[in-house]
Amino acid sequence: DDDDEGATAIFPKTDDQRARLVESVKNVLLFRSLEKEQMNQVLDAMFERKVEPGDFIIRQGDDGDNFYVIESGIYKVYINDKHISTYNHTGLFGELALLYNMPRAATVQAETVGLLWAMDRQTFRRILLKSAFKKRKMYEELLNNVPMLKALQNYERMNLADALVSKAYEDGERIIKQGLRYFRLV
Repeated sequence: DDDDEGATAIFPKTDDQRARLVESVKNVLLFRSLEKEQMNQVLDAMFERKVEPGDFIIRQGDDGDNFYVIESGIYKVYINDKHISTYNHTGLFGELALLYNMPRAATVQAETVGLLWAMDRQTFRRILLKSAFKKRKMYEELLNNVPMLKALQNYERMNLADALVSKAYEDGERIIKQGLRYFRLV
């Protein structure tokens, strides 16, 4: 397995580049559950890729080597040479091939000059998948110790663990207010 070998790549960034990258990834669902340390590893490991009109970023059927977050530019998406959608200065693509080790499902071509942030497959898997696995194990152990959840099957407990999201609170911050309806495990 290629996930365990080597150190995570770090690409130095100016304060301006880092601020632009943070802005580009702030709505990426894939990153929302990362803790601050993992998020910093992701930001450090991403590198800039400038593209020109007509550049092919990924091609359908190819092995996935990088995934991309769009900072700027317009990108057309094709499946079997048929235009199916367009990214307009926002979005991400290429993560499915890296998550599931499958060939690229579509072709993405730059329509305009643009700027992408990319991360290679090894780093992506090392940071994101290992972080998710570690978190899942921690949540499973936590759920195992909740008496009312003892009756759950292992599969059900894993699904519940995958759905959990942790939230940190400051000292003295209100967690629950009487009278409001919540669905949280505290």
